[in-house]
Amino acid sequence: MTAPVLSQARIELLSPRLANQIAAGEVVERPASVAKELLENSLDSGAARIDVDVELGGTKLLRVRDDGSGIAADDLPLALARHATSKIRELEDLESVMSMGFRGEALASISSVARLTLTSRTADADQAWQVETEGRDMAPRVQPAAHPVGTSVEVRDLFFNTPARRKFLKAEKTEFDHLQEVVKRLALARFDVAFHLRHNGKSVLSLHEAHDEAARARRVAAVCGPSFLEQALPIEIERNGLRMWGWVGLPTFSRSQADLQYFFVNGRAVRDKLVAHAVRQAYRDVLFNGRHPTFVLFLEIDPSVVDVNVHPTKHEVRFRDGRMVHDFLYGTLHRALGEVRPEDQLAAPAAVAGMLRPTGQAAGEFGPQNEMSLSANLLERPAAENVWRAPGSGYQSGYSAPRPSSSMPIAEAQGAYREYFAPLANGAAPATLPENQGDVPPLGYALAQLKGVYILAENAIGMVLVDMHAAHERITYERLKIAMASEGLSGQPLLVPESIAVSQREADCAEEHAAWFQRLGFELQRLGPETLAIRQIPALLKQAEANRLVHDVVADLMEYGTSDRIQAHLNELLGTMACHGAVRANRRLTIPEMNGLLRDMESTERSGQCNHGRPTWTQLGMDDLDKLFMRGR
Repeated sequence: MTAPVLSQARIELLSPRLANQIAAGEVVERPASVAKELLENSLDSGAARIDVDVELGGTKLLRVRDDGSGIAADDLPLALARHATSKIRELEDLESVMSMGFRGEALASISSVARLTLTSRTADADQAWQVETEGRDMAPRVQPAAHPVGTSVEVRDLFFNTPARRKFLKAEKTEFDHLQEVVKRLALARFDVAFHLRHNGKSVLSLHEAHDEAARARRVAAVCGPSFLEQALPIEIERNGLRMWGWVGLPTFSRSQADLQYFFVNGRAVRDKLVAHAVRQAYRDVLFNGRHPTFVLFLEIDPSVVDVNVHPTKHEVRFRDGRMVHDFLYGTLHRALGEVRPEDQLAAPAAVAGMLRPTGQAAGEFGPQNEMSLSANLLERPAAENVWRAPGSGYQSGYSAPRPSSSMPIAEAQGAYREYFAPLANGAAPATLPENQGDVPPLGYALAQLKGVYILAENAIGMVLVDMHAAHERITYERLKIAMASEGLSGQPLLVPESIAVSQREADCAEEHAAWFQRLGFELQRLGPETLAIRQIPALLKQAEANRLVHDVVADLMEYGTSDRIQAHLNELLGTMACHGAVRANRRLTIPEMNGLLRDMESTERSGQCNHGRPTWTQLGMDDLDKLFMRGR
């Protein structure tokens, strides 16, 4: 099909009405877009309370009322004009914008596609004034009105004069869900403001001001659900002029959609691909495939190093030093998730009287002189060796095997996990567990093994069930990563260097990061303006497609300033090694072996999930058990 030929018409200025309607296409997409602009204006006015009334999802009526500073009577007509604002004056003001809005287009765009009434009163005015306008008639009408200090904006019959746009609106419930999401985002951004939302006369949200931590937590629970707060980690860190705080959901509390992800930059809700990439990296090996993490995070940064004037709706931002922000986000979240231990997820009392507990080696508590861990039991033991001493005398290790550590080469560490548990010695019987009044570990003490798959343990709260293969897989994986980090990545030269064609920008990027590639076991050589030669690859990745891997890594470096693809490939390989080395189902474990596994879980990073993101253990408290049997009813 040939392209249409434009006629040689004269160039003319667009009419104000048409210009505003075109601008409205950028700003006003649906009722939620209108709500966002009006609410941001209310926040910029210093409002402490905002009431939102909606009818028919916002298509019939959308009213936003605040108790802010108000607008002077003489400024009311100007408030509906394009490019009229009180928030910036000079170009320098744009370099450090802290207000939510600053373009001066929102009210003009909205009034061009709806019937708009704005009523406002300032603190020093004797009365309020009202301005009205409609899409067909851009001339505003100003008249006195009754209104307390603050502003009310009423938008009726959205898109009444643009039927084509109205046809693209969805069902009432869908439109209201989008609008409610806008209110929720702004309610999370501003804890110091009260928000009240009503739909068709019914109260939907009633969020009071939150000035302390407890009140802020209640608001997060009201917006995101109480289950999120129960399964979230509080975060607060400040470094290099950056401060981040908020809540990060545990990997086990993931979602099938990315619908519980709130990220704010200086109080502004944004969706940024750099941020999304950093979060995905942090959750890389603890999230089940296809699942999405949950978080409510606030980043505070110098306004002069972030550009908010990137998109008409201000959903996106651009950081002056994206690499620093990316590394800060990734490092903070990665450490926070890695430091999670079972005791962080449980609120057990310090001690529980009357609980039968093993001590010493039988409890998995091993000192430096007689260290024993699950890895020792993975090595093959003589079948005739009796692992139990006299009843009540505890567990005697047949011998001591070294725990894989940062000084152990990978090959040796892998071998330490190859063998499975030896069966129980002939005639061995479990010893009686001695009573002790010491502290109860978070995962408690093992009682039995179920069907050769699960470990049943008792802790201060109730019952703990552990998937022994998944738990041991994570322990093995983390120790292999430590061993690899200590040993480093050795390179393997290629007999025939592989030549790859790239763009000049990609070749420049690879040449600039040559030292970084070298540390990861790669050796790249530039043969021409658009040609690279791969002369060496990491020995552990000799089966990988080097050509494709280098292409992907260079693409990441150009877009994000960093890449984790090589590490991801290495971790995938180590995960496979750990999976094959972990204890298999239907292997009978002794009580000390099970307790050794529980103690290792308590000291291992990310032990709450296996390498594939599946949970490794779960807790059933006494309340949960009582409900199963209807006790106390």
